[in-house]
Amino acid sequence: MDSKVRLHIAGPLGAGQDVELTRDQAHYLSGVMRLSPGDTLTVFDGVSGAWRATIDAASKRGGTLTCQEQTAAQRNPPDIWLIFAPIKKVRTDFIVEKATELGAARILPVQTRFTNSERIRRDRLQAHAVEAAEQCGGTFVPEVTDIAPLDRLLADWPADRALIFCDETLSDDPDWAEGGTGTALPPAPAAILIGPEGGFSSEERARLRALPFAHPIGLGPRILRADTAAVAALTLWQQARGDWT
Repeated sequence: MDSKVRLHIAGPLGAGQDVELTRDQAHYLSGVMRLSPGDTLTVFDGVSGAWRATIDAASKRGGTLTCQEQTAAQRNPPDIWLIFAPIKKVRTDFIVEKATELGAARILPVQTRFTNSERIRRDRLQAHAVEAAEQCGGTFVPEVTDIAPLDRLLADWPADRALIFCDETLSDDPDWAEGGTGTALPPAPAAILIGPEGGFSSEERARLRALPFAHPIGLGPRILRADTAAVAALTLWQQARGDWT
């Protein structure tokens, strides 16, 4: 059985493996969760599944664990990426957290013409992804990449990956409104592109529509906020083409 206390650990993990805790991890276990030597928790490294581990020592300064046995096999999400234009800090954090919970395999911030935020702290967003995986019972943590210009991302796009871009001008798309999600959404490998709060520019939209691997879609009859659109699009894809089917 998985413990309610879950911790992402830099691997590799295996039976009998000793694990050094970081100062923050040790403080979380001893100071926040009030665990003591001999108590158990679940640890995972993103590639080796979930493991039951025993606390050998933990204090505010550091500690150690010992892996005992695997409690769950590694489960990776479908090969779906989320690409989004960063918005306000709290709402960007929300997008990363929910994308992790919803099973995004990779999270790519992108700079578009109307992107509100030109800089991100990749390490902080990656930490949010780790925390989301710890809390939702997952064994996989998606990579959060550095922000990149949309033009550069498209220029280096892998030919075998479909690009689903959510176009707010298609809010009345009849195929979408009448339940055509299964045919509108290509299977993995794929990526979902969410634009900024100001939408895509006319030049960006024209370029995206001209790409042979791009699939423009609408998200219903209402214009959604960027963070809502990310959750909606990932949910629809997972239901139609992902591991919810």
